[in-house]
Amino acid sequence: MSDEDTPIAVITGAARGIGAATAFRLARDGWSLLLVDACRPQPPIPYGMPAPADLEAVADECLRQGAAGVRTRLADVADPRLPDLIRGTLAGRTPTAAIAVAGLIHGADAWATSDDAWDVLLNVNLHGTRRLAEAVVPSMIAAGAGRFVAVASAAGLRGMQKLGAYSAAKAAVIGYVRALAADLAGTGVTANAVCPGSTRGSMLQASAAVYGLPDQERFAEQQLARRLLEPAEIAEAINWLCSPAGSGCTGAILPVDGGLTT
Repeated sequence: MSDEDTPIAVITGAARGIGAATAFRLARDGWSLLLVDACRPQPPIPYGMPAPADLEAVADECLRQGAAGVRTRLADVADPRLPDLIRGTLAGRTPTAAIAVAGLIHGADAWATSDDAWDVLLNVNLHGTRRLAEAVVPSMIAAGAGRFVAVASAAGLRGMQKLGAYSAAKAAVIGYVRALAADLAGTGVTANAVCPGSTRGSMLQASAAVYGLPDQERFAEQQLARRLLEPAEIAEAINWLCSPAGSGCTGAILPVDGGLTT
């Protein structure tokens, strides 16, 4: 079976973390993949971003794990041109699934978050999600099938100190996905969101710095599982929503949080 004959998934934020883990999980099932990441600094976000070489390394590993084909695109989900960039890269193909993982975190008191931080968190976390939907949903509707999955956060479901802008952005993602699912009623296209808890990676390490913790492992204490989640665990939930087994879910907000929001 050629690359053109296999289902294709578009994944943003694919260069590391949950995005990379999702790419690996779909690769093992033989999907074709379009991996998107900005791979550049995002001021005023203080922690480092992946490099273009990281995205290419994820693509290479996906091929080793069984992907039918992999394409990469350096693109910022905050760019209003994103829908055109994705459609152009797909070159007429309709994705079976689109997964909005790209996200940023920033810590400050809710009344003391800079305009620059608000702008980048809303542009990447919220508008990046809706721009991906704008890129792929019309063709999915025309095809009568498709899966849209957004990665929100447990912080969008409960209040967390010093994460006002991040929590607001992720709560907005949840609201957007619910409304998107309502607009997609009867089309054969589903829209769902996954809300991870404390998941090992660069964003959680950055959160540890916000709270003055020595390392990210300390976040394990706030989850009933008493451990951090691994990106691969979130990827399994995303994979399920994109698989035939997840066909009955739309408008669902799925916590994969080790009991953080219980």
